[in-house]
Amino acid sequence: MIAKSTRDNRHTQRHPIQGFSEVGPTAIALARSVRARSIESLNQLLADTLSLRDLYKKHHWQVSGPAFYQLHLLFDKHAAEQGDLADAVAERVQTLGGVSLAATQDVAEATLVPRPPRDREAPQDQMARLLYAHEIVLEEVRAMARSAVAAGDDGTNDLLVSEVIRTNELQAWFVGEHLRQTAASPAQIRRGGMRR
Repeated sequence: MIAKSTRDNRHTQRHPIQGFSEVGPTAIALARSVRARSIESLNQLLADTLSLRDLYKKHHWQVSGPAFYQLHLLFDKHAAEQGDLADAVAERVQTLGGVSLAATQDVAEATLVPRPPRDREAPQDQMARLLYAHEIVLEEVRAMARSAVAAGDDGTNDLLVSEVIRTNELQAWFVGEHLRQTAASPAQIRRGGMRR
């Protein structure tokens, strides 16, 4: 076991090569101010994408009931796709000269996706929670895409529209079809109508 003083000492001796809020130089023909705005937006999207990925994984592990097998597979597939999106968003942040969010605690502090209970929920509650998270991501990403177009950041806009929006819409459709016959809905979650 490493003594606490040794751990603290090792940590304080390290120096970052780029601060989180710093925008480094790149040769991609975009003004620093444009890149800075996109980096900030993309880091928010990254936090929410990682939270959605983890929400899918939680439900993959905890799903139960008659549709267990198909939901178990669906949730895992969607978690992997959200992981791929997170990777693409983080790489875009780095391409723009930024530093992407990476640590779990930073993601938890930044995300707009509500924290789920630790408890195992009924499948309809899991799906309603997922749909609500998709709505959060889709609402923010559409605004980000419009902002990227206005700023001339075509690369960010392309990522947001071609990958993030399309993937989230498709996943929301799949989850919504499973939820169609149940009582829970994203609106119920917002109103606090879900079982806690």
